[in-house]
Amino acid sequence: MNSISRAVPEVALQAIRKLIVDEGFAPGDALPSQRDLALQLGVSRASLREALSSLSALGVISVQPGKGVFVQSSVEVSRSELAPGWPFAAQASPVDIFQLRYALEGFAAGLAAVTLSADELDTLEDNVEAMRRELKAGDFDAAARLDFEFHRRILQASGNQAMLSILTASADIFLESQKLPFIRAERAMETWQEHRKILRALARRASGGAQKAMQEHVRNAALRTGISFVAPAAP
Repeated sequence: MNSISRAVPEVALQAIRKLIVDEGFAPGDALPSQRDLALQLGVSRASLREALSSLSALGVISVQPGKGVFVQSSVEVSRSELAPGWPFAAQASPVDIFQLRYALEGFAAGLAAVTLSADELDTLEDNVEAMRRELKAGDFDAAARLDFEFHRRILQASGNQAMLSILTASADIFLESQKLPFIRAERAMETWQEHRKILRALARRASGGAQKAMQEHVRNAALRTGISFVAPAAP
């Protein structure tokens, strides 16, 4: 992969720093438990401990055995450092796009579960299989294009032309956001696995399941990029 590839602990480190900023944690505030942090960031406890150790050495946090993890100093995170080389900084940050996709595509998947035709479902199944082949071959550009097409077809199947128009008008930005998670070659197959989960929910016509699977997928894709974003809690 290219120079923006990073090890899991480094991605966790950046995600923790971003979390501190987004949630407004101040010096002296306690962070969530290590168990909750690992779940929220989608990393192993071992990778989380390594990230916390690095942040402790930098003076950002303090790990107090038996008490928890506490913010030690203020943190500033530039949007550009979350996705080096992002070419659309003047229009929207990667965080903005992932949040938009979380809201837009989650809702669209829920709609599509009750509106898509058998032919549209077959096309999505073909897309998922094609992505598996491209990932196995290591062609991440082709996989990203298939990723974009998968999401576009679900928006189309939802029947909501306004949402589809947003994607069409910003196709370059959306496609770029779908390339970002593939900087983590060792986790590339997770995208395919998550698409399969979305597809299974669509095939069952499970509206709530499809929406949840899509939102989990978008959030996980952001985490694979090193981005942890805030989303409203489910009611």
